[in-house]
Amino acid sequence: QVRLVESGGGSVQAGGSLRLSCAASGNTDSNTCMAWFRQAPAKEREWVASIDTRGGGPYYADSVKGRFTISQDKAKNTVHLQMNSLKPEDTAMYACAASDYFGVSCSHLPDINYWGQGTQVTVSS
Repeated sequence: QVRLVESGGGSVQAGGSLRLSCAASGNTDSNTCMAWFRQAPAKEREWVASIDTRGGGPYYADSVKGRFTISQDKAKNTVHLQMNSLKPEDTAMYACAASDYFGVSCSHLPDINYWGQGTQVTVSS
């Protein structure tokens, strides 16, 4: 089992920045990839960015490419999401995700078998 705990959400004006962190604990050696997903009110959960814990990636959704950066600190079992040039449409609940399946990229919901509780990001215009 893997436990994921997010931090760093909050409210910011458009054009601002936030940094989300996801601390993983438990059987983290089995993780093959980690990712961030988000879900806005009345919308489906969507993939934002992911990284292969063994060195592949990172990968980004087109909507955040060039503005968001995912990174991992293996020593601390932590994944970060640096979000710059935030837009009102980035407003959502952001959740950290992980998988211990092989051959997946963590960019699709079926890839994921561990979820964090989520952290709210609100961007005002």
